[in-house]
Amino acid sequence: MAELQGVFPILPTIFHADGRVDEAGTSNVFEYLLDSGAAGVVFPGLASEYDMLTPQERLDLTTCLGKWNRGRVPVIIGASAKTLDQAVAYAVAGSEIGAAAVMVLTPHAHAGDLPAMSTFFNDLHARSGVPIMLQNAPAPMGIGLGVEEVVSLAASVPGIAYVKEETMPSGHRITALSQRTAGSVQAVFGGAGARYVLDELTRGAVGTMPACEITEVHVAMLAAWAAGEREYARVLFERTLPLLSMQAIFRWRLTKAVLKRRGLIASDHVRAPGPALDADDQRELDILLSRIADLVPMDSVPGRTKRHLA
Repeated sequence: MAELQGVFPILPTIFHADGRVDEAGTSNVFEYLLDSGAAGVVFPGLASEYDMLTPQERLDLTTCLGKWNRGRVPVIIGASAKTLDQAVAYAVAGSEIGAAAVMVLTPHAHAGDLPAMSTFFNDLHARSGVPIMLQNAPAPMGIGLGVEEVVSLAASVPGIAYVKEETMPSGHRITALSQRTAGSVQAVFGGAGARYVLDELTRGAVGTMPACEITEVHVAMLAAWAAGEREYARVLFERTLPLLSMQAIFRWRLTKAVLKRRGLIASDHVRAPGPALDADDQRELDILLSRIADLVPMDSVPGRTKRHLA
């Protein structure tokens, strides 16, 4: 059994209306994730707007996360960076708070050069001492390594303990990686906002790393699947698909719009570029949320979130 498995939502960075980091708001969302039964938490990821944070903000929030968590759940720290030295700094900060792993994108600087990429990851592990989760995302976020390349990289870098596979078709890749990296990595996770989560679980993924706005539903979905209640897991999946489809377009803006409606944050400010929800989108979001109100209550403040869905 893999050390890490289950629902590991991406913790967003919450900002004040003026754009400053809102540590209290981010902490409040973190507590909601734990109260919802998340197996662990990932920060920062794309849904955290990590590329909109300064290096110091990332380091400071990593320290905050360790203080908020106090060892309650495994934490995966995002350490993707343009340079090895910066990735090491983020990974070491993760090590200092007891991170279970660091998640790192395949670096663009080494695209097409697998030996150089192997050296990068071996150096990162040697200098930080933290197990690595290789995040294989497609361009432009990552470089979308092929299955053979991921297998080769995992075999040549002992520090790679996990793979998060997000290059399409992720299901086919997860099948191959689950079979072919069994001796070199502990497990494979799915991503892509949990839009393909049941297919990924069928094919050998041990968990998922979605955006966080409906964490309790994802937790219930995976619990039902693990218990053999596959029909109920599919009911939950199908009921949330319209919201996930909207989330695929608006990303962090959709996440924060829902969190604000749930009373978890005061401001839905984002730094990252992308389409904003107009008045019609806001009305559509209200309709979608009303149709799953029994699953996603709008008063889910920490301490009152429903852990189990009937």
